[in-house]
Amino acid sequence: MLAGQVAFLPTGVLTTLLSPMLPILSKRWSLSDAQAGNFFPIQFLSQLAGVLLSGYMLVRVGFRAVFLSGLLLMAAGSSMLFLGSMQLAMVSVAVYGLGLGLIIPTTNLMAAEVSIGSRSAAVSLLNFYWGLGAVAGSLLIAWAAKYQRVPPFLEAVAVFLLLLALAVRNLPFPGPRPSGDAPIRWGVIARNPVTWLFAVVFFLYPGAETCVSGWIGSFVSQMGMGSAAVAAAMPAFFFAALTAGRGVGGWVLRHLSEQRVLQGGYALAALGIGMLLRSSNVTEVKISAVLTGLCYATLYPITVARLSQRYGVEARSVGSLMFALAALGPAALPWLVGMVSQSAGSLRVGLLVPFVATVILLVIHVKDW
Repeated sequence: MLAGQVAFLPTGVLTTLLSPMLPILSKRWSLSDAQAGNFFPIQFLSQLAGVLLSGYMLVRVGFRAVFLSGLLLMAAGSSMLFLGSMQLAMVSVAVYGLGLGLIIPTTNLMAAEVSIGSRSAAVSLLNFYWGLGAVAGSLLIAWAAKYQRVPPFLEAVAVFLLLLALAVRNLPFPGPRPSGDAPIRWGVIARNPVTWLFAVVFFLYPGAETCVSGWIGSFVSQMGMGSAAVAAAMPAFFFAALTAGRGVGGWVLRHLSEQRVLQGGYALAALGIGMLLRSSNVTEVKISAVLTGLCYATLYPITVARLSQRYGVEARSVGSLMFALAALGPAALPWLVGMVSQSAGSLRVGLLVPFVATVILLVIHVKDW
């Protein structure tokens, strides 16, 4: 558990790295919204490949090999992002995206599987550390951009990942699925309507979260609300709220049912994104970012915990498909924001995408399943 929590610090940095970096990369290579949006599908389609590979490996070799491979790929990718051309940057994003695809489902499923208390609380705490990394990454990128220290920061992340891999390589991770277990009941699982509801949630929620965090800096920049440094720091408000919410997630779940948290979270998150769409200054953007982040905080951990509880050890295999969808959503929806924005001539219109997705998620959770 401790290894997973520490690993989720740089995982949070790299998962959200494009958010604060997008204005910087766009300025460096004079990219349009559509061109800048291409970085998102590169990262998350690579992440999809890693997720699918993790499902194959977890069943056969257990958690250790997948965990360490993820750390090493993340180190390699982060070290190359700012070294040369836009093409090399895209390769870098693909490499660390593959590593993220290995580490994120592996660590989430491991936390849910080995937890001796509330699964939702354990996964929420794990993702609290992810949030710390996301917040720190946004702030440090903003600082590094101001003082022209972006390459040293990225190299420091790579070194941290390498040292972490060395430190945890001999820990007793859960092993592979016992060979005597019954085969995965794919036919029964596919016919269960709950499986398809999980699929929709795993696709839409990460996509909507990435839309808000990934484009909020560009929104501030394009609306003329602040400098490049201010725009780069905007995702930190969202991730700070997301992290704070996950930090108190265990306390919230002791006082409210998971279903109530899901319903209230999606309803208020839709309100927060609606405020963003109507905002006219940086203060209003910050308020909407904080509200949306707080309301999103426990929704994904609850979903992961419910998946583990519903499918048991089969969640290692089923989870690979769900986390694959969780990689497709952030690839598709932020890209769609860029395309809608380019077509309509307004990023404000493009950000209707996460608003609609959040409303759909609210409707899905009106009834408990």
